[in-house]
Amino acid sequence: MNKTTFGCLVAALMAALGLSVGFNLLQAVALIDSESELSDEVKPLREKLVSKGQGSLPGKIVHLDLEGVISSMSTGGLLEEALPSVDGIKQALQQAVADDEVKAIVLRVNSPGGEVTASDIIYNAVKKAAAKKPLVVYMDSVAASGGYYVACGATKVIASETTLTASIGVIMESMNYHELFGKVGLASQTFTSGAFKDTLSGARPMRDDEKIYVQALVNEMYDRFLGIVSEARKVPKDLLRNTVADGRVVTGRQALAAKLVD
Repeated sequence: MNKTTFGCLVAALMAALGLSVGFNLLQAVALIDSESELSDEVKPLREKLVSKGQGSLPGKIVHLDLEGVISSMSTGGLLEEALPSVDGIKQALQQAVADDEVKAIVLRVNSPGGEVTASDIIYNAVKKAAAKKPLVVYMDSVAASGGYYVACGATKVIASETTLTASIGVIMESMNYHELFGKVGLASQTFTSGAFKDTLSGARPMRDDEKIYVQALVNEMYDRFLGIVSEARKVPKDLLRNTVADGRVVTGRQALAAKLVD
């Protein structure tokens, strides 16, 4: 074998090796499922680090999960991991932003929503992280109400055709049982410091002024939600209000047509 033939063979082997390494990296990106490397405070999350380095410039993609009902409460016990931790997600995002090797963040959202304030806190944490590094929200089976609220902070929002999302709205409800009390001979005696202190009490009928008061609270929170969606998706508030922002759930395909996802 002469030197020219040997050189060609070496070059071919190096090219094949390069292709093999590249293919393996793509497989790693698609199939990675490592254990969380975050602190014990972030138990509801799984961080997936994917090496994408080329030469002397290594990089990582951090994958975080927002799963379940969004709540600021700590359940503890067996249900501790049933609810996503607001502080845990904030900490995970801060760690990803602070890590110079992290080049992008993927946040998988699979949540029907939850508390307004908890959703707003996570939304702001996502928005703050997205201002520093590319942050993509991937919507899983459902990303509705508070789940969609959170997604509005991302750089890009991706959904499957069958994802259920939107549900842009606010709900406040209570159970009224005063008629049942009357049937069984029970009554509730309540002492309050003001006329609205026991609003939403199920032990008595709701007054008209209370209905106006509660509806005003709901409208205020809804208007903030609507404003966040309008700003994030570059869609006028009036257009949203008159189309998809009436509390309805839509599929990923419908959300794309309404410019709610990318």
